[in-house]
Amino acid sequence: MPDIIEPQEVGTIHGLFLERVRRTPDGPAYRHYHRARQDWLELSWKQVYRQVCRWRAALAGEGLERGDRVAVALRNCPDWVFYDIAALSLGLVVVPLYTDDRPDNMAYILEDSGSRLLLLQDDHFWSRIAPLAQRDRSPLARVLLQQVRPGQEEADPRVAAVEDWLPAEVPDWEDGPGGHGDDLASIVYTSGTTGRPKGVMLSHRNMMSVAHAGLQLVDVELDDLFLSFLPLSHTLERTGGYYLPMMAGACVTYSRSIAQLASDLQQVRPTVLIAVPRIFERVYGRIQQQMKEKGAVARGLFNFTVEVGWRRFQYHQGQRGWSPTLPAWPVLERLVAGKVTDKLGGRLRVAVSGGAPLNDVVARMFIALGVPILQGYGLTETSPVISVNTLQDNEPRSVGVVLPGIQVRIDESDELVVRGPGVMLGYWNNEEATREMIGADGWLHTGDQARIENDHVYITGRIKDILVLSNGEKVPPSDMESAICLDELIDQAIVIGEGRPFLSAILVLNPDAWQEFATSQGLSGDDPGALEDPKLRQLVAKRVTAHLQDFPGYARVRKVVLSLDPWTIDSGLLTPTMKVKRNLVLERYADDVKAVYEEGMSAR
Repeated sequence: MPDIIEPQEVGTIHGLFLERVRRTPDGPAYRHYHRARQDWLELSWKQVYRQVCRWRAALAGEGLERGDRVAVALRNCPDWVFYDIAALSLGLVVVPLYTDDRPDNMAYILEDSGSRLLLLQDDHFWSRIAPLAQRDRSPLARVLLQQVRPGQEEADPRVAAVEDWLPAEVPDWEDGPGGHGDDLASIVYTSGTTGRPKGVMLSHRNMMSVAHAGLQLVDVELDDLFLSFLPLSHTLERTGGYYLPMMAGACVTYSRSIAQLASDLQQVRPTVLIAVPRIFERVYGRIQQQMKEKGAVARGLFNFTVEVGWRRFQYHQGQRGWSPTLPAWPVLERLVAGKVTDKLGGRLRVAVSGGAPLNDVVARMFIALGVPILQGYGLTETSPVISVNTLQDNEPRSVGVVLPGIQVRIDESDELVVRGPGVMLGYWNNEEATREMIGADGWLHTGDQARIENDHVYITGRIKDILVLSNGEKVPPSDMESAICLDELIDQAIVIGEGRPFLSAILVLNPDAWQEFATSQGLSGDDPGALEDPKLRQLVAKRVTAHLQDFPGYARVRKVVLSLDPWTIDSGLLTPTMKVKRNLVLERYADDVKAVYEEGMSAR
């Protein structure tokens, strides 16, 4: 039975929390893994309230004023929630950081936001940031560490261990929620693929309006169980995996780590999952590799299961009529599909995919096997969700229907523009960027080209990423790159060709698959020169072409640049949200790109 809290009832996020505690004090709120006890521990809403009171009292003793910024860089855990709610209740502005971000980027965000206090995982994290956040030029007055080695607090008087800093016991929160829905709640720095990140200012109303609108399209009930593994610094997880379940009264379990996600799925057995496409793509890749290793009968049975499952999905969606193969589904589910859904816990009712486009082939396989994936779309600047598919009206090639209360339209350049309560207040200390993003009429420019059919939004390309070949042909590369990365040999890819006569691609290969592939061609995978072998590069280009068969004729990649060096956050080639910094990748491989185009032109 749903128990949705209306945003207008509570006004603020901390008001939402207090109302949830009042309604279901003994209901399960959060679960996390206690490493010392080697077991999952559960906290009720009443227990969470007691902890928030401790954090609130400690923060109140730091001499901070309303509007001051306080930063957090923790892996997902209940402390993130305690800190966030406590800070918001005091009128402070929370600045989330990615735990795996580069130290110089973290230091920039701390300085740009003027953050006075920082909550970190441990002194290892602090040791990376401290040299860039020295006391004489940093606004930081307090650094809180969950884990501290002896001597760290003496070395820097700003440093305190969380457990020493928190009071043992405090009275109840007596002064009410306070604040207003339009107050600034958070500054979330976008991990832009070019230039320094910009601070997106989001109010309480911004994020709560989107959470509430999402609940009008996707049902969430008191007995639902979320598994949280996307970082809470990601606005999709924060709005959809934190504020939304609080609004609905559902329980959230924090995964131990991405490395342990497969085990956590089977132990926790969630009913709701919020993920990014890469999670599904990796599972898809493993399944495809397993199928290659099986016999023809097993492969045929799997493919038949996907075919029947897809027809069953379309039948239930009202997209096609009944098929005589549908009665075979119970048997196919037991023999094939159930083995996949069991790996995801066996109880998954909703799986939302967002943050990047989900490849249609991947979505189709999972949906056919009974995994209810709903693709959605949004931006940090829109808190973040704009649209999402629903269980009753799921068109996997689209990014769904627009959330209630949000307006969208397609402008003369085919750009999707948006207006609604989730649109940010603006960029922190950057009025020029704000004016470029949001027009005087309140419409926000997403930067994405789109079309709308049957109330569903279809993203067709990124305006700034559109490649224009020398013949004038316009090529949106992102869907092509997603299709190319379905090949088990290829981990990362960008398609290039701006101003060129044909398309090429820069590919980062999977090291294990590369060894096997090179050996099959009579080459040594340990020899860097093998990557330059013309015959081998031609074979990889053919593999790429095979993955692009369903694309228009212009989508033919004629040449490839191969590498075994992954693009990472530390190398500066990926943002913390795992987006490729295309311009920097092109700079890194400029000589190789020049060579393949000279080679291609001479061969014409």
